[in-house]
Amino acid sequence: MSEHTKICRIWHGRTSSDKADAYAAFLKERAVSDYQSVRGNLKVEILRREAGEVTHFLTVTHWQSEEAIRGFAGDDLLRAKYYEEDRDFLLEFEPNVAHYHVV
Repeated sequence: MSEHTKICRIWHGRTSSDKADAYAAFLKERAVSDYQSVRGNLKVEILRREAGEVTHFLTVTHWQSEEAIRGFAGDDLLRAKYYEEDRDFLLEFEPNVAHYHVV
């Protein structure tokens, strides 16, 4: 891959639908600003899908490089990063994220 290849990082989480609005607000207030504070973050999107009693969230972020992601996630680039408050919302803690090269 070229050193100029952009990387898309995708995280998935699930919460009970009765907590989905509160979790969406938390993500907007806390997580988005955290991502945007890291040099090399190009874009943040939060996607939401209702599935009965469960609501799925995807956090889709775009980065200039692996080095930029390291500034957010640490040395284990594919390890999911969680916030203390996630314990109040999430049904489980998926250990990894997915990275895609933007073509």
